[in-house]
Amino acid sequence: MGSISSAVFEGLEHMSESVFMVLCEILGTSQLVAIRRETWDITEMVERRVTPNDGVIQMLSGSMREGFRLIGSDADYMFWPNNHRVIVDMSQSEYYNTANTTLILADSSESPPGFTLIQLLTPTTNRDIPSACVIMNDRVYISSSIYRQLTCSAFIPNSTEHGPCGYAVKAGLEYDSAYCFVCDFWPPSASSWIDRCHSWPDPEVVDDIVRNGCHFVAIGHPLGPHEKEEWRFSFSQAEYKCVYAMNHSQFLTYGLLKNFLKEVINQQSEETNTLLCSYHMKTTVFWAIQQNTLPHWCPQNLLAGFWVCFKLLLKWVYEGICPNFFIPQNNLFLTKVHGSAQNRLFLQLHELYKKGLACLLQSSSIRSYIIDVLYNPRAFVCTDESLIMSEVDYDTEIFSEINVPANIVIRDLQSFVKCLCTVEQLLVDSTQLTQYQLFCLQRRTVSVLQNTAFILHNMHTNTGVNKQMYIADKISCHMLKLAAKFGCISDIFYIAIYYYKTLRYWGALSVIKMTKIKLEQPYLMYYRHVDRDRYTEAVGGQSLSTKVRQAGTLDIRLKNKICYISELIPEQQSASIILIPVFVMLHFLEFLCYRHIDTTLSQEALDELQVLVHHDQGLYVGAYHRNISWEILGICQQITGNLQAALYSYQQSLLTQNPHHTIQTATEQRIRDVLGTLIH
Repeated sequence: MGSISSAVFEGLEHMSESVFMVLCEILGTSQLVAIRRETWDITEMVERRVTPNDGVIQMLSGSMREGFRLIGSDADYMFWPNNHRVIVDMSQSEYYNTANTTLILADSSESPPGFTLIQLLTPTTNRDIPSACVIMNDRVYISSSIYRQLTCSAFIPNSTEHGPCGYAVKAGLEYDSAYCFVCDFWPPSASSWIDRCHSWPDPEVVDDIVRNGCHFVAIGHPLGPHEKEEWRFSFSQAEYKCVYAMNHSQFLTYGLLKNFLKEVINQQSEETNTLLCSYHMKTTVFWAIQQNTLPHWCPQNLLAGFWVCFKLLLKWVYEGICPNFFIPQNNLFLTKVHGSAQNRLFLQLHELYKKGLACLLQSSSIRSYIIDVLYNPRAFVCTDESLIMSEVDYDTEIFSEINVPANIVIRDLQSFVKCLCTVEQLLVDSTQLTQYQLFCLQRRTVSVLQNTAFILHNMHTNTGVNKQMYIADKISCHMLKLAAKFGCISDIFYIAIYYYKTLRYWGALSVIKMTKIKLEQPYLMYYRHVDRDRYTEAVGGQSLSTKVRQAGTLDIRLKNKICYISELIPEQQSASIILIPVFVMLHFLEFLCYRHIDTTLSQEALDELQVLVHHDQGLYVGAYHRNISWEILGICQQITGNLQAALYSYQQSLLTQNPHHTIQTATEQRIRDVLGTLIH
């Protein structure tokens, strides 16, 4: 009997190892997950330090912040005014200068656990808050429902209310944006969480979480006495730090539960497929880890960990109680999982429970891998993560992560200096930073230098003071050359754009020629497009900075508040950011410069652009860039007087419009202009 049990146990371990490796491929290795997290951490660290006192702080939360990159997952963002602070006790007001900080008091005395009223104590300069204020018992409170309505579309226009958030779909990605308030203090109602942290998370993680307080999001308890006025405690920041504190087996168990919810539980019945969400899965894992339900969370125990969490979830559904991890008295099931719906959900989960771990065979993404192990029980499974992804794989992922735009706003030279000083301070203490964070800082510095160079030029253009214009020009050129020196190949284009803007056409063409040679290298990496063997041969084993300088290229990013190329002003006015494929920009700039020098060469550049836009199969012009590429082709054709061809290109641009480039207004106006000319 003992030998049979031992064989079963060994079989379970073997299958666990197999699922571990599969999940590493689907969800990411520990190194890849770390890259994703570190990139966002350093980006937000810089953003927060340079955001002015009257600015808005942005924080990515949810699964993307935790390190997942799941197809169909939404991006969760939280925003709060930098000069507003919530206090949970009046004595805490002494820590703030009320001349530049608006104070708000959390009053939880009449609210259910996990919820509170918030009272406005001092004047505010925020335009939305006064409109959201209500009077109760001669005190001024901020109404969550009104504030939510006022801020719902602040991040993405025409968003719809979804819980405490504004919900929208942009470029095929779902966004949840919550405008909230921050509190620098850990709330007394969550003090029991600190006492429970005996073995997990580690004391330094607990201290960091407590030191950074919490947030309040705009939604009340549906059974509370003041639902429309109440706010909910949010521990989003604490949660992602707890996920960071998981080992990789725990993280993958969490990912497996999320996957199981999506592919199995939510496919059981339309009546119950909205009762559970990924937040319940996260809560389950948190409690399971903290209660030491499983002594060792490792690849061999991954399925055992999954089963521990699934049984805990089943118990909660049976009882109708899912205790919030930080405030257990807040039952997350209270208004959702109850009555007949609760009974149906329990029966469905119990049917899965009776199947044992075989219920995972209903998960479409891992079914085939489990079956392979069942048919080949003696097959060797290596749990060495380093064998899953190659150096090239990691580099393509890093490229994908660093191309996320930073929320750093360079309004003037003062904000530029502040940003550079922030980066310098971080670099001084660079021993605390990882190689990925140092690389990310490098990319952010390149972007700041480029933006500032154009802002400086625009500030001094047409001032009439030749000496100031000359000095500004020298500084701008120096900034752009410095950015290109430790940027990627496409960063050189900003020098050519600047030269074109300042009528130095030969200089621009010289830069374009040099860049074109670099772009013709066989080992070029453009997003995920790369000749793996050539790339490894050319730059394998070298530093990230070297790889980027020699082999990496990204899109050209134009922000709408900065004038780069006058021919694109209408498009910039229509979109907050325009991303132009690097090869489209190459031919576009060639065309613009040669117009002033050699019409034959200008036409050749236009012909090359036309071939690229018409015939590229997604290699250099991706789906999200089709509209801006057709638009640029149309602009060039309109400049040469080929109005019929321009009209066709603009119409194609309209057909390929997507939320990533909201240039529809500019395209429609260009079509009207062309039609008006053709008619006359």
